[in-house]
Amino acid sequence: MLYDTHAHLSGLRERGLDPHRIAGDLFASGFGGIIDISLEPNDLFSRIEEFAEYPKIYFASGLWPWGPSIANRECRVKELENAVLSIKNSKHALKLCALGEFGLDHNWNGEGKEGSEDLDGERELMEMQLALAKKLNLPVIIHSRDAAQETAEILKKHPNISGVVHCFSYDSSWAKTFLDMGYYISFAGNLTYKNARTIQDACTIVPGDRLLLETDCPYLAPVPHRGKPAHPGMVEEVYKKAAELRWTNVEKLAEQIKENIKALFGVS
Repeated sequence: MLYDTHAHLSGLRERGLDPHRIAGDLFASGFGGIIDISLEPNDLFSRIEEFAEYPKIYFASGLWPWGPSIANRECRVKELENAVLSIKNSKHALKLCALGEFGLDHNWNGEGKEGSEDLDGERELMEMQLALAKKLNLPVIIHSRDAAQETAEILKKHPNISGVVHCFSYDSSWAKTFLDMGYYISFAGNLTYKNARTIQDACTIVPGDRLLLETDCPYLAPVPHRGKPAHPGMVEEVYKKAAELRWTNVEKLAEQIKENIKALFGVS
């Protein structure tokens, strides 16, 4: 009964894998559940319809900080709101569990980078989605890369919102900062990498009731699958590494993650 709390199922198909075959095989073997994440709102309804046969797949949608979304943030956030409201007012309402992922990425954005140089616009896009999450009473899935300080400053301005900092990539002190604000922390396949001592240390200080685990597939395939497209079944390796670091076993960890998913996202 393992759970992948952050997967991009559409990305599997782009890498030559069949997400339906993978999901079908996993659920037939007793897999606990998957949260499928979109970086754009326009495919939210079609994704839910496509995977409707799998009751244990839930969905989230947000605006990743791409240049076009930053430049057209008012229109894009309105599109996101409309897409979410269309689901909340449909037979699929219970399948929608969060807003996100969204946030800051200063590995991609910034002066001299491949992405947008409009960092003020990037921050505003994040703040607009936090305000929308509060309006719609949804938890958030936060993306933060090379932007810990800025992310924390923005989240502090928007209290009383529950959420998770996914694919955590910072040290223990930043984990404590986000935990102190009430956020969950999620670790992905890079937790298994031999040069990942910093995030491995962070994993050891996260309280059990604030921990989530994910693949972020098709990215960050865990050891021993590095170099391949990741898929939700590979989350087992993340559980094994987290259990080792936390001096527990996979079964107890899976039971705790199940309760944490229920507490944060309201799904079982």
